[in-house]
Amino acid sequence: MRRPGDLNATRQDADKNSVPHHSIPRKIQRLQKELNDFNERIAELESAGHRGRAIEVLKANAIDFARQIDELRYFLVESATKAKSGKVHP
Repeated sequence: MRRPGDLNATRQDADKNSVPHHSIPRKIQRLQKELNDFNERIAELESAGHRGRAIEVLKANAIDFARQIDELRYFLVESATKAKSGKVHP
């Protein structure tokens, strides 16, 4: 089961070919939209003067989305590099 903040989960899924390479950019786009939504909500709450646990949870979730995006981007770059060097068959 995937835990929030489990950075290896995305890579393991991709490594097991459960996430086709062509769907990774779409997953990145979805995660980026969710990250943007979290950031907008955080900004709204902070501008309204809210401080507390809810904002901390939103920030933690936003960080998790950013990490997942970075992990997927890294996987794409790593795969492309291996493919160019002939280590992985496209």
